[in-house]
Amino acid sequence: MARADTIDLGRLALSPGEGRRVDLDLVVEGLELAGEAYSLTPNPVPARLDVSRTSSGHAIRLAFSGAVKGPCMRCLGPAGVAVDVEAREVNQRGTDDEELLSPYVDEDVLDVGALAHDALALALPQQLLCRPDCAGLCPVCGESLNDAAEGAHDHPKEPDPRFAKLRELLD
Repeated sequence: MARADTIDLGRLALSPGEGRRVDLDLVVEGLELAGEAYSLTPNPVPARLDVSRTSSGHAIRLAFSGAVKGPCMRCLGPAGVAVDVEAREVNQRGTDDEELLSPYVDEDVLDVGALAHDALALALPQQLLCRPDCAGLCPVCGESLNDAAEGAHDHPKEPDPRFAKLRELLD
């Protein structure tokens, strides 16, 4: 397997209609979501890149699998989720249509690392949780509610200070 962050598509010397599969070890940059760091394991990850030549450009497919690990988005405990990433890009030279121009291809050089990073971010679930029923943290004291017995973690409610004058009228 080759290891690459960029691939020169011109060096593949593909004719229109021809394709090539490249297996590579890909280093995927970690993600930062809501100020927290998340990483992919294994890293480098085995990846498969399929490149097809079109009449005026390339069609690209990148696929890899791994596990993303980092803090739970509710309780900040350790969390992880398996992800299967598949990204497709099209790059057609000589067009003004932004849908047909890939931001990952510049002068026939594909930035595989950037494509993998962005595809990984899009493949993640909306929330990375330690478990599906994670209760999160107590908004008052910050203790994890996952470990607390039901009903054992209650804080007395303070009366709303905006209604102090009304309470004086009732007394």
